[in-house]
Amino acid sequence: MKFFIDTANLDQIREAQDLGVLDGVTTNPSLMAKEGIKGEDNIKNHYKTICDIVDGDVSAEVIATDFDGIVKEGEALAALHEQIVVKVPMIKDGIKAIKYFSDKGIRTNCTLVFSPGQALLAAKAGATYVSPFIGRLDDISTDGVELIRQIADMYNYYGFETEVLAASIRHTMHIIQCVEAGADVATCPLNAILGLLKHPLTDAGLEKFLADYKKLNG
Repeated sequence: MKFFIDTANLDQIREAQDLGVLDGVTTNPSLMAKEGIKGEDNIKNHYKTICDIVDGDVSAEVIATDFDGIVKEGEALAALHEQIVVKVPMIKDGIKAIKYFSDKGIRTNCTLVFSPGQALLAAKAGATYVSPFIGRLDDISTDGVELIRQIADMYNYYGFETEVLAASIRHTMHIIQCVEAGADVATCPLNAILGLLKHPLTDAGLEKFLADYKKLNG
């Protein structure tokens, strides 16, 4: 299981990188706006800074929704840094663009995926990653983790190389469930990753060890 952090916040990215378990970063226009990053040049420079911090893939999302626009934006993003993966929406022109990028050797992340059929089209087009949004499915009383399982089973059965990148993760338990469902990657907020560290028995055990050491050594 690879861990990506889903943020544009540089401090959070550095903290996750310093932990030693970070494999990449995913971003989107909403996350950029949340950090006050505005303007095309500023956004591109922000992507470059993220690539300088981390060693793995950095998903950078296109804004265009037409084929020509997606291709133009995607090629410009891919040219910024070798770690950039072009994030493309699951729409008709998006699938056409993913096929174009795949033929050109440009890696892609097909985002806003909510069904096995959409994931099938993304894999057929040659997407590097497919991003099912499990939290948003949970929000409408649909089992998001089950979608991860369905896609992972389909890809394994047919031998697709596209990696299943579980997105819209809301909490630490989502991560564990995605591991069990066969996701290749989980992209998470920092607090969900740090939540994996926590267990009351760990805290209690450490407290006892330290107390026993103090008794013996003063």
